[in-house]
Amino acid sequence: MASDPTSGTPDGPDRPGGAAELDPAETLRMIREQQERARDATEPDGRLLFGAWGLAWLVGYLAMWTTARETGTPAGWAGWVLAGCIVGAMVFTIVHSITRTSGTRGASARIGALYGWTWFLAFMAFGVMLGAMGDAGASPEVMAVAANGFACLIVGLMYIAGGLLFGAPSMAAAGGWMLVAAVLAAFAGMPDTYLVMAVAGGGGFLAMAVVEHVFRVRRRSPGAVRGREGGGQSA
Repeated sequence: MASDPTSGTPDGPDRPGGAAELDPAETLRMIREQQERARDATEPDGRLLFGAWGLAWLVGYLAMWTTARETGTPAGWAGWVLAGCIVGAMVFTIVHSITRTSGTRGASARIGALYGWTWFLAFMAFGVMLGAMGDAGASPEVMAVAANGFACLIVGLMYIAGGLLFGAPSMAAAGGWMLVAAVLAAFAGMPDTYLVMAVAGGGGFLAMAVVEHVFRVRRRSPGAVRGREGGGQSA
């Protein structure tokens, strides 16, 4: 049946804008953009976590190394700077992880909260173990090597766990690099162990923050979206 000439709205596929409204590629693109926004809003942002720990280690350990170059022992104020930086990065990680997953329900919310508080528990145990080593008569050099090594192990393993929990390979990669930095720092000797921690540890985190940002930009670019759509349609 022919369309009513007085209606002003043609029937069938010749309707203006019909192709755009029913374009499956555009619909798929919009769905994937919404999924990306939802994931970014409910999962920890690796760029922020990498940046927080990178700055903490770079500033804190550079202060330790700078004041220990002459005597081999860092100044007291440098130790407080390092402690403040580590505590600041740890608090930021806990708050950021819990806040990002607070809008979710069920297992995701529990995982985010547990992951955040595990940081606190791990560093609490870290401090108690160092105190026990001091009471047992460990030398300052042994205490310094142990402190650096334990810190790297905790951060490295927690980042690997975060990568597995949140599906973030970059976090797991950063955690693996922290384990390598722990080994390098342990064999560097005093006071170069602090420099290794600053450059390999802090610099490694900051480099991963840049890499994570580049990946996010490319993932959201129109070309990347069209590429994923093409791959999905051809599958």
